Amino acid sequence: MDAPVRDQPVESDAPSPSGPAPSAPTLARAARQKSAPADDSPASAGRLSPRARRLLAAVGLAALIFGGVWGGHWWLVGRFIESTDDAYLQADSVTVAPKVSGYIAEVYVADNQSVPAGAPLVRLDSRQYQAVLDQVTATAAARKADIARAEADLLLQRANIAQARAQVRGAQANATYALAQVRRYVPLVSSGAETGERLAELRNTQSQAAATLDADKAALESAERQIGATQAQILQARAQLEAAAASAESARLDAEDTVVRSSIAGRVGDRTVRVGQYVQPGTRMMTIVPVQDLYLDANFKETQIGLMRPGQPATIHVDALSGADLHGTVASFAPGTGSEFALLPPQNATGNFTKIVQRVPVRIHVDAGEEARKVLVPGLSVTVKVDTRSGRDAPRRIASESGHG
Repeated sequence: MDAPVRDQPVESDAPSPSGPAPSAPTLARAARQKSAPADDSPASAGRLSPRARRLLAAVGLAALIFGGVWGGHWWLVGRFIESTDDAYLQADSVTVAPKVSGYIAEVYVADNQSVPAGAPLVRLDSRQYQAVLDQVTATAAARKADIARAEADLLLQRANIAQARAQVRGAQANATYALAQVRRYVPLVSSGAETGERLAELRNTQSQAAATLDADKAALESAERQIGATQAQILQARAQLEAAAASAESARLDAEDTVVRSSIAGRVGDRTVRVGQYVQPGTRMMTIVPVQDLYLDANFKETQIGLMRPGQPATIHVDALSGADLHGTVASFAPGTGSEFALLPPQNATGNFTKIVQRVPVRIHVDAGEEARKVLVPGLSVTVKVDTRSGRDAPRRIASESGHG
C-alpha cells in the first residue's frame, strides 16, 4: 500500500520566524528582485531623461558660442590691447617764489583756492624799494636837466661864434683900412707934403688894427672849440640819463615784484607762507597746480610698446572714479626708459648681469569733463589700456625698411 503523500511547503520570499531557513535559490531570487528598478522609474541606471539631455545640449551650445565670440574678439581686438597699472596723473606744477627779499605784508589766497593767471598771491613790504625808486627817478630827472642846460649852452656858444665872426670881419676891415692909409701917406711924407709924425700915427693905428684882428680870430677859434666841449657834455649827460633810467627801471621792477603773481591758472597747494615771514629770493612759498591741464604718464613694459604709436586711443580707469572710465589719446613717448633718467643709472657692464624688463614712460592726453576734473588731481593711481590695432602693420613695415620684407 502506497504511503500517503504529504503536502509540499509553499516557498515564500520571507522566511517564517518559526519555520525552517530558506534555501539558497530562494535567497538569490530575492536579491535580484531588490536590485532591479521598479517598472514605473523615469530612467534606468546610466540613462538621462529627454529634458536633461536638452538642457545639457543648450548649455554646451551656449558655451561654444561664448567661446567662439570670446576667441574672435580676442583675435580681432583683445590681443592688441596693452594695459598697465603703473600709471599716475601728472601736471606741470609751478613753484611760487619771490624775486626780492622782504617781510610778507599780506597773503591774498588760501589753501586749495583756484586762481587765474596773473592773480596776486602775496605782497611784500615795498617801502624800501619805493624809496630807491624815488631816488633813482630824481637822479634821472637831474640828468635830464643837465642835458637841457648843456643844450642851452650850445645855443649860446653858437651865438658867440656868430658874434666873434662879426668882430673878425670888423677887425679885418679896420686892418685893411689902416694898411691903405699907411701906404697912401708914405709917398706924401717922402715928398714933404705930410709930416713923419702923421705917418707914425697911421702905422700905430695899423698895428692896433692887426692886433685886434688877431684877437678876434683867436676868440672865434675859442668859441668854435667850445662847441665841441659842450657837445661832449651833452653826450655824457645823455649817457648818465640812460644809466639813471636803467636804474629807475630796475627799481620799478623791484617795487612791482613785491607783489607776487601767479604765472599760470590753477589751484593753490603746499602753501607755507605766512604774514610777517621774512623771505629771500627763491624761497618756496606755495605751488600752483594746473589741474585743468592734467595728463597721464603710463609706464609700459618694453615688450608692450612694439605696436604703440602716438594718436592711438586709450581707456583710462582712475581708482578715485569707481565705475566711470575716461578716454584719452597717446601723445608721445619718453626719449628713454625710466632707468636712463634715474638719479643713479644702473651700470650693466659691471658685476653680474640680470636682465630686467624695462619700462618706458608714455604720455597720454586725458579727455575729462568739468565734473571729473573736480576730483582729478596729480598723483592719482590709474589703470590704462591702449588700443594698438592701428600699429598692427608696424612689424611688416619695419621688416620692409630693414630689407628683410
